[in-house]
Amino acid sequence: MPNKKIKKQDDVAKIVYWEKAADRVVGFTNGCFDILHAGHVAYLEKAKEKCDVLIIGVNSDSSVKRIKGDKRPINGEKSRLAVLAALEVVDYVTLFKESTPKKLIELITPNVLFKGGDWDEKDIVGGRHVKASGGKVEVIPYVKGFSTTDLIKRIKKKG
Repeated sequence: MPNKKIKKQDDVAKIVYWEKAADRVVGFTNGCFDILHAGHVAYLEKAKEKCDVLIIGVNSDSSVKRIKGDKRPINGEKSRLAVLAALEVVDYVTLFKESTPKKLIELITPNVLFKGGDWDEKDIVGGRHVKASGGKVEVIPYVKGFSTTDLIKRIKKKG
């Protein structure tokens, strides 16, 4: 049975429209989420505390390869979508094929755009669009000790 939280971009845009019409705060974040770890979970929980509906944009496999290199992703896009959709704090997940979620953010225009503390607010893709539309950008503090790249390095050392 398909997961009802996994949506196409156009469907997410319709959901956002109706959620905003009901005065609900729509939050959005994005990432590869290649190997989900406690840092990701803490980040998503903090984001959900600041919105009513949390939507995650997930980089497609081809997008991850462009950003992270030929050895990534470790987990395929269908698996990454399913794992994120299984989290209680996540309301919807959608895939994007571009290197950045700029087009997706402009399509849905969330009330709040979240990024991790390893990002400077001025560098957050889509931030200007969200702010110009009356929304805000929230940088959530980075959870030290959790990095997918570092996790992969540790696994290789133990292997």
